[in-house]
Amino acid sequence: MGGGDVSKEMGAYRRGDHKLRKFVTARSTKFLLLSCIAFALITLACRSSRPWFNTSIAVADQISRSRKGYTLLMNTWKRYDLLKKSVSHYASCSRLDSIHIVWSEPKPPSESLKEYLQKAIKKKARDGHEVELVFDVNKEDSLNNRFKEIRDLKTDAVFSIDDDIIFPCHTVDFAFNVWESAPETMVGFVPRVHWPEQSSGKAEYYTYSGWWSVWWSGTYSMVLSKAAFFHKKYLRLYTNDMPASIREFTTKNRNCEDIAMSFLIANATNAPPIWVKGKIYEIGSTGISSIGGHTEKRTHCVNRFVAEFGRMPLVYTSMKAVDSRSLWFW
Repeated sequence: MGGGDVSKEMGAYRRGDHKLRKFVTARSTKFLLLSCIAFALITLACRSSRPWFNTSIAVADQISRSRKGYTLLMNTWKRYDLLKKSVSHYASCSRLDSIHIVWSEPKPPSESLKEYLQKAIKKKARDGHEVELVFDVNKEDSLNNRFKEIRDLKTDAVFSIDDDIIFPCHTVDFAFNVWESAPETMVGFVPRVHWPEQSSGKAEYYTYSGWWSVWWSGTYSMVLSKAAFFHKKYLRLYTNDMPASIREFTTKNRNCEDIAMSFLIANATNAPPIWVKGKIYEIGSTGISSIGGHTEKRTHCVNRFVAEFGRMPLVYTSMKAVDSRSLWFW
């Protein structure tokens, strides 16, 4: 065989080998892609049907039900449709012990409203346990009423909530579990933050910042009491031990009672709150936070309370509690 024939044969071999490699590579890529898709589908199916996964959640829920429950402290004001929806929803939560409705309207709750809520709660009764419903009727209209001391509470945990906010029961139960691991602090769903103001030329001057500042910085120092757990003892401390001037200030300005409670708990613990990730369903219209000048008013509250407490007790943190059972990866 001549040299030219050998060169042609070797060239043909190389071309054939190159085509074979391209074919094998293409097949391998397709196989890998199909394998990944199959793995994802199998994983998704397992999350909904594999016995060990459901068992682990069932065991966790069973342990949760065996522990002491919590009291729902709901603030409301002339929004009866929202109140009915909220009470009907939370009455189905397995770890709820009682519902206390903070009532500050001039007229007491009507009998028809009481009967409706009692029927809604009775309908959601489980295992022979019916959630207790109590109206805490106040003579004066003050935002401080939502933190007035309640004697003879059966639970240590209080879940403070507004009447226009709905969380799934499993989300509330998870937050309750988090609170049980740190019962001295405040555990909630709505984080906020304060920042020292460098350009004001004032000593220890702070600004109040909302959600977008928390999102951007990954830092917070408060969780709002519109959706938060705390120990019942803080109701007594707020009512009896906190400076009366702060309570008078919140009553007069109709704002910042939630910041005052954050100051109170931080001052007692020297620890930050805990933010729990959860989907918030707001069923009401916009509140006072949508009114112009809201942030400036809250900033004024922060600095007023710093002066009253004699220091800035709020502590920064970047920790967030997440229920990993509902996530693909964590």
